[in-house]
This record gives sequence, C-alpha cells and structure tokens, in this order.
Amino acid sequence: MTDWLAPLMPHLLIVPILLPMLMAAGMLLLGERFVSTKGLIGMVSCLLNLAVAIALLVWVRGDGDYSTSVAVYLPGNWPIPFGIALAVDRLTAMMLLMTAVVGLAALLFARAGWDRAGVHFHALLQLQIMGINGAFLTTDLFNLFVFFEIMLTASYGLLLHGTGWSRVRAALHYITINLLASAMFLLGMAVLFGVTGTLSMADMAGKIALVPAHDRGLLHAGAALLAIAVLGKAAIWPLNFWLPPAYSAASPPVAALFTIMTKVGLYSILRLWTLLFPASATGSELFGNEVLIWGGLLTLLFASIGMLASQNLGRLAGFSVLASSGTLLAAFGFGNPLLTGGALYYLMSSTLALCALFLVTDLIARSRQEEEKVPVLQFGKEQQMFFHDPSAPDAQTNLDDSERPLFGQPIPAALAVLGLAFTFCALLIAGLPPLSGFVGKVTMMTALLNPNGMGAAGGSMRFSAWVLLALFILSGLLATIAYSRAGIRFFWSPRGRPAPHLKVIEVIPIGILLALCLLITVRAGPVLRYTEYTAYHLHAPHAYVDAIMGAPVKPGPTSDLHIPETPPAAPESQP
Repeated sequence: MTDWLAPLMPHLLIVPILLPMLMAAGMLLLGERFVSTKGLIGMVSCLLNLAVAIALLVWVRGDGDYSTSVAVYLPGNWPIPFGIALAVDRLTAMMLLMTAVVGLAALLFARAGWDRAGVHFHALLQLQIMGINGAFLTTDLFNLFVFFEIMLTASYGLLLHGTGWSRVRAALHYITINLLASAMFLLGMAVLFGVTGTLSMADMAGKIALVPAHDRGLLHAGAALLAIAVLGKAAIWPLNFWLPPAYSAASPPVAALFTIMTKVGLYSILRLWTLLFPASATGSELFGNEVLIWGGLLTLLFASIGMLASQNLGRLAGFSVLASSGTLLAAFGFGNPLLTGGALYYLMSSTLALCALFLVTDLIARSRQEEEKVPVLQFGKEQQMFFHDPSAPDAQTNLDDSERPLFGQPIPAALAVLGLAFTFCALLIAGLPPLSGFVGKVTMMTALLNPNGMGAAGGSMRFSAWVLLALFILSGLLATIAYSRAGIRFFWSPRGRPAPHLKVIEVIPIGILLALCLLITVRAGPVLRYTEYTAYHLHAPHAYVDAIMGAPVKPGPTSDLHIPETPPAAPESQP
C-alpha cells in the first residue's frame, strides 16, 4: 500500500516547511499588487500541503496493522544530536493534516474578500503554516523556538489584518505576552542544556536518567521555565486572558486559523512531557502532572463561566477555544494512555468545529449589519387601516388570539444554512449527542471511570478525576445554555429581517469542516483506534527515541585519488 511513497521518503518530511516558505517568498517578490495571483499561488500551496499531509499519514499508519512507524530526515546529513532532524510519527502526521485542512478552509473563506483588506495576507498565511508545520516536525528545542518565533511574527501581522483600533490593541497585548513567553523559553532551554548537555529532545530523553540527584532540582527548574512559556501558548489559566479579546478582534479567516495555534502549545507539552518525564523516568516520573491537571481544570471552569457571560459571539467562540484547551490539558496530565487517546480524538473534533464556528460568526455578524441598514417601518392605527385588506378571512383560515390571519413564513435558504451550521457547531462544542464532540467526551469519561480499561480490576479514581468528570457535565450544560441563548438572539427572526447574502466560496469551507466532523463521527471506531495507538506510543516513547537516535547518516562522495597512509618526508634543506 505504501510502496508508491517509498521513493519519496524521507525527503517528503521537509516539504511542509519548504513549500510554504518558498511560496511566501514568491508572493513577497510580486509586491503589493496581483492579489488574485497571490491567492491562486496560496491555493496551490495549501492543496499540495494537504496532499503531503495525507501521504505522511498513510506512511506512518503502515499497511493497516497500526504498527509503529517513525520517519526521520536529516536535512544537513549530520548525526544526532549535532545535526537538525525532522521526524514524523502518528501524532505529528495527525497534526499536520489538521493544519492543512484549517489553513485551506481559512484561505477559501478569505478569498471572498477578506484577503483584500491587507497587503501581505497571503504571504503571512503561508509563513504561519510554515511555522506551525515546523513546530510539529522538529525534534530539538532550539528549532522549536525558531518556529515559535516564525509563528509569532506571522500571527502578529495577521492579527493586524483589516486595521481597526481593537485589532491594534489586541495585537499589542498579544505580542507583549508572547515575547515574555519567548524569554522564558530561552531561559528554560539554557538551563536544560546546561544540565543535560544537549538540545535534541530524543537525546535529552535518554540523558534525564543520568542526571545526578544534586542537579535534579536544576533540571526541574529548567523544565518549569520552559513549561510556563509553552503553557502560555496553550492558554492555561491564568495565562489566557489575552486570548478572547485577540480572537474576537481578529478577522474571521485569521481567527479560524488561530484555532490551531493553541494546539501547537498542547502538542509541545504532550511531546516534551511524555519524552522527558514518562512514568519510567526514575526520580522525575510524571513531573508536573498535577500542574497540568489542576491548571486544565481551572482553565475549563474559567472558560465555561466566560461562555455563559459572553454576549458577543466572537468572545463566545474565544472562550470555547479556552474550554477545549482546558479539557485537553487536564486529560493529558493524568498520564493514562486510554484518556490521552480519547483526548486526541476530542482534539480533532474541537479544532474543526471551532474553525467552522469562527467562519459562521462572521456571516451572522454580517447579516445583523445588513439588518440594521434596512429601515423598519412602524405603522400607526391610521396607516394600518390604509394597508389593511378589507376582505374577511374565510372559515378555513387559521387565526391568532387577535383573530388575525396566521400565515406561515418561508425560511430563506441562506438563513437556514447559517442556522444549521451554527447548530452543528454548538452541538459539537457542547459535546451533545450524537456527534464527535459527544463521542470524545464519553471516551474520556469512560477512561476516567475505568483507568485500567473496561472490565479490568483495580484502579481507583482520584479526586481530580471526579472533579474533571463533574466539569465535563457542567461545562457541557453551560455551553448548551450559552449557545442556545446566542441562537435565540440571532436566529429568532423578527418580521422584516432581510435574508443574509452568502457567497458559495464562503459556504464551501464551512461545509468541508462540518463534513469532516461528521466523517469522524461515522468512522469513530477506526479514528479512535488510531488515537489510542498513538497515545500508547506517546507514553512509551522508546520507539520514537530509537528511530531518531539511530537515523543513519548517508556516506559522502568517494574519490579515486590515492591517498598514502603516511605522508612523504619533507626534503632536507640545503646549506
């Protein structure tokens, strides 16, 4: 099945980084004109990125046996840990695929007109995708920092896209907090390098056990500094106050793309934590898991209250992103492969649903603006008599309480599409049956109630597990109330509301995202098996470490020139 991919591997690993970088460079060379040409180039880049992500997913999945498969690429052909290495496993391939889908959806929606609100939108979008893909593929801390900075620079420019004082203010808060996080990242990386002598995550995983007891406190301090920086990007409480204003102020395609940004922080936490502090790490096993659990619980509680208090649909979507992050952080902190597998399934569902929600939010806001532009006529008694039909209703006509004829009103197609899309997103985010959000939450709840698996003996529930279980139910209830109230406010249409005007290119990305959510619902069995095996290999990372550390260096070119084993003696000098 994967024979056709063999000639392309492992060189295919660098394409998700190299392709958007070259496309962005080409767009910048075009200058400030040729927006349509840039959009076409960006579309080709996103489609190729999607094809590469699918190919990598097929490769790591293998021939259907779900065996462990890790591909490693050495761009500089230097051995580990001295050279740069890119690696893809099941988790990386899944995240690359989600990035490709979200990037394509954001670009399609922006082509309706949002890409013309700024000069360098398409170039910044490609650089953002480059940074995200690089963060997923890299295997060392320094390059992780580099790709974080690429993401930060591109996201700052994208956040300002469309101008406006609210975007400028949100962008200043965003850049300030993330620069502080970058400083903490550098400090933590320096401390870890001083203790372990390496920046390669795979090499560091093997040297953690060799750290002497008197240096273990310094090791934990470096890991804590690094965690603060990464958890800030994952939007853990109380480092998440910047997120709802930033996401609500951003333009809709940018906000949709930003849904994957918090997942980069979550991915980094999960990758580093399972590599450096697995359950088998002597003296440092599961270091910081209580911080992840209780930080995630507080984030989920804060986000649930924020959703209930939000009157603005953009802020409601922003708090929904926080609720997703809190749920995933708390689930990862237990270190249970069954719980992690369900959390990874929930990660896919929530990311796609939130991306669609931000796009739907823009269409709803636009329809409200169109409604405000249409004058609503208020008729007095005299005017009502003038417009009144003097013909009396017959016996077959339905009458209301005031004995006036009651006629049905057809729902415009555009309003029906928006209403169904909003309802779909609300069901997914609130975790209501029968969609994938419900499947993901039920899977995690089952893992909490049965920590050793269904039917296995032993394994009592922790107090934090009961709290997470209660918050699952409470957050779902509060999200249902919040989205029901928003739906009533925006779709309980008064008479005379104009139908919104939708473009086909705006509806297509929303339909693609919701169709994928429906697909992973229908195919929940195979998808859950994929995420469960992914989680097992994450919590037993020896295969990932061995693949990276054992990556062979290709021999250099040989020469036919004969080199003597001993150099000839120097000629004696003549007097």
